[in-house]
Amino acid sequence: MPSELLAGVDVGGTKILGVIVDRADPTQVLAEHKVPTPHGAEAVLGAIMDVVKALDDGSVQSLGVGIAGLVDRNGVLRVGPNLPQMHDTPVLESLAGRLDIPVAVDNDATCAAWGEHLAGAARGFADIILVTLGTGIGAGIVDAGGIDHGAHGFAGEAGHMVVDPTGPLCPCGRRGCWERMASGSGLGRLARDAAEAGRLGRALELAHDDLMAVRGEHVALAAAEGDAEARELLRSFAWWVAMGLANLVTLLDPGVVVIGGGLVEIGDPLIDPTREHYRNLVMAQDQRPDVEIVAAQLGERAGAIGAALLHRQRA
Repeated sequence: MPSELLAGVDVGGTKILGVIVDRADPTQVLAEHKVPTPHGAEAVLGAIMDVVKALDDGSVQSLGVGIAGLVDRNGVLRVGPNLPQMHDTPVLESLAGRLDIPVAVDNDATCAAWGEHLAGAARGFADIILVTLGTGIGAGIVDAGGIDHGAHGFAGEAGHMVVDPTGPLCPCGRRGCWERMASGSGLGRLARDAAEAGRLGRALELAHDDLMAVRGEHVALAAAEGDAEARELLRSFAWWVAMGLANLVTLLDPGVVVIGGGLVEIGDPLIDPTREHYRNLVMAQDQRPDVEIVAAQLGERAGAIGAALLHRQRA
């Protein structure tokens, strides 16, 4: 019989995913439920409640919620780039007032890092960085076995490190943020530039010869087929991924770096050159212990699993 059932909900720009795990063995998801993310703060809060009700038969003992954006220490979503209608929403207060179980709220990538630390690829490491490569870039930091929130709760926004001050404009208002260069959006931009220059023919074919329709997934498919141009583009893209990782390792000195998000599904054609470039970019590579770069294990459930386990951090 389960010893303690915990609910976790991951709120993203397009979907809300909830899971139930047993505190004694969080590697096993006992139930899950997913709904599209609606528009409007009250609608999102209502959808979170709907997911919890779909999962919980009355035996769940706590709820954790991971949500994309800057979540302060009081559980207020201050800024959510993918949830603009929810700026300054008191998520924790609103949910706690509707439930009779303890509620915790945190950033989604922070939750994913916590999940991989306790139940995934970073088990056994006390100091980790998780980076999620998706439409944008998120990150979470575990320091000495606990979540590093920073002074105000906003630590981990690695995607908005500026790596090229003359680079493309970011939705945050600055130029050359890491996520403009090393996210799925960045890969798509590189791919369209290459296709326009007459390279990347197979990826363009997969996009039905529509230059503006070329996306990162077309590059990934072409690379999986063995297309040399797609693999070379991934090598160039991996340099930008590795540059950000090298900066984070130089600053934070983790035991392991976990890469999650949709782009990790590309596999070796992305991970291998990222590791190679990283070794040439990190400070004092020959003098420092090797920091392994590994793929996440929990997939799209990582944020929800980590959210379910937030109360372990607080305990």
